[in-house]
Amino acid sequence: MSAAGGQATVEAAKPQQTFGVFDAAAMIVGIVIGAGIFKAPSIVAGSVSTEAVFIGLWVTGGVISLVGALCYAELGSAYPHAGGEYHFLTRAFGGKLGFLFAWARMSVVQTGAIAAIAFVFGDYASQLLPLGAKSSVIYALLGVAALTALNVIGTRQSRLAQNVLTAALALAIAAVIVAGLLVGGGARPAAAPAASTGPMFSQLALIFILLTYGGWNEAAYLTAEIRDARRNVVRALLIGILAVTVIYVLLNLAYLNVLGLEGMKASKAVAADLMKATLGGAGATVLSLIVVAASLSTLNATVFTGARTNYALGRDFALFSLLGQWRDRSNTPVNALLAQGVIALVLVLLASLTPDGFETMVAYTAPAFWLFFMLTGVSLFFLRRQRPVNPDHFRVPLYPFTPILFCAMCAFMLYSSTNYALSKDPSSLGAQLGIGVLLAGVPLMLLAKKRGER
Repeated sequence: MSAAGGQATVEAAKPQQTFGVFDAAAMIVGIVIGAGIFKAPSIVAGSVSTEAVFIGLWVTGGVISLVGALCYAELGSAYPHAGGEYHFLTRAFGGKLGFLFAWARMSVVQTGAIAAIAFVFGDYASQLLPLGAKSSVIYALLGVAALTALNVIGTRQSRLAQNVLTAALALAIAAVIVAGLLVGGGARPAAAPAASTGPMFSQLALIFILLTYGGWNEAAYLTAEIRDARRNVVRALLIGILAVTVIYVLLNLAYLNVLGLEGMKASKAVAADLMKATLGGAGATVLSLIVVAASLSTLNATVFTGARTNYALGRDFALFSLLGQWRDRSNTPVNALLAQGVIALVLVLLASLTPDGFETMVAYTAPAFWLFFMLTGVSLFFLRRQRPVNPDHFRVPLYPFTPILFCAMCAFMLYSSTNYALSKDPSSLGAQLGIGVLLAGVPLMLLAKKRGER
């Protein structure tokens, strides 16, 4: 009797509206700005013809992200829910697709992203304090375990840690930008003459730029915990994406000022080369501290938001009912966090057996991520026909052209990532595994249906 009563109390608990605009915007910035900005620019530089095109593409990435954010702002303000995209897809297309998305997010997208970020944290933490031959893997495992534990302790502690980490990251990147822009560009390698024929950039450039901007959609999982969601979701998304775009453009201008486009193309660690040029021998240590801060910020935010979908899945399907319990005292979905942490730890261990764990995990997540990203954009057309929870919600401007543009870009990324999975690149095995795990959710979906769920 008492146990049943205790369970009812837990299940009756709901997410509390504790997030302000700055908290949510900081979460978005923390998720988006990660190790990608220290890895992708040199790859992008090798895929463009001029410096102007290089900077223009980074601005374009911000614009595309803003277009997507406007679509998500309407969905999030009209249908605020802790399940985010899972909730939107379920309302628009039914429980089957919602189930597959939640399965993919729990087993592929979010946990794969957590594992990838953990590897970056491990690589750079090892430069500061090596722990032996398996130092990177040890740090990655410790990072996932520690931040999962922090989120289990409580939302307040996680939110405060996120704000501190994001502020530290912003200050560190600002220092790099200032150092890079104050260094004269006279000694940098001369730019190669512009080619008279050929494309201005390859699709590879835009792929890496959009991947570097990825993560802003996680704000959808905060809509049930943001005060005055119908207004503040929009503000948080706009502030977060504009801040990220400005930071990315300035940071890439600093790269160009110090190294030039040709120097960036030849660099395998563009941020490290910038720091060595500006700070000498201390550059490597400073860079390691910056990337560690970026990785921890992204890792904490990704752990936080990922568990919200697992919670929604448990609320809707008895097959995963243990995940659908919310601890009122800490304001967290404890079981959902623990399940996510265990899966992420297993992925870290598996990826550690491959030549590059980070690349393997990025490839692992990409096809499923862009598939459901596109379907979420499509859901806006269907949900416009339904009665919203908040009648006075934000409406995306220039409808239907804005969501059509967003869906087209997602389709392009889906094609590119799926095509990569069919290539002979060693890291493509991760993409193939991710597709396989996604398809494994189909029999589970049928089992849930057989049991009479949704």
